[in-house]
Amino acid sequence: MTADHDRDLLRQLLDRRELDDLLVRYATALDTRDFDLLDQVFTADAAIDYSSAGGPKGPYPDLKRYFTTECFVPFDSWQHHITNKAVTLDGADTAHGRTSVYNPLAFTAGDGTRKVLHAGAWYEDRFVRTADGWRIAARTLGMSWLDGAFPDVPPPARRPG
Repeated sequence: MTADHDRDLLRQLLDRRELDDLLVRYATALDTRDFDLLDQVFTADAAIDYSSAGGPKGPYPDLKRYFTTECFVPFDSWQHHITNKAVTLDGADTAHGRTSVYNPLAFTAGDGTRKVLHAGAWYEDRFVRTADGWRIAARTLGMSWLDGAFPDVPPPARRPG
């Protein structure tokens, strides 16, 4: 082993830890309803595709707006369990990965009973190192399965565009 090899290995380990923290920060932002924390997860111009779940396809600000005004409105509580993180470092400043997510979302039905909608999905991400650390530059959400009923309260009307 050489000193250069050891430095490279240490850098890779640190990068992987920072990417893991980034993915956890995303879940924390959603689960604590601190949607401004998402600004420390995505690049300002990140390309987003949540269309598989009825969400936006476009720039990151559309996703943040969707989370704050539509996506979670019918639910009382939720959790995002980020698992099975498969990340590949593509170079010094780029990486890509696929991460599984299990997302139970609880709500009170019109008849007053508590219900939970369970969702299984994955994220396909492209990561970039920025001056502020690793960020997600592109994300596609893929839906795997749903179990349970959707809220019987209609969500807010989607705005055109």
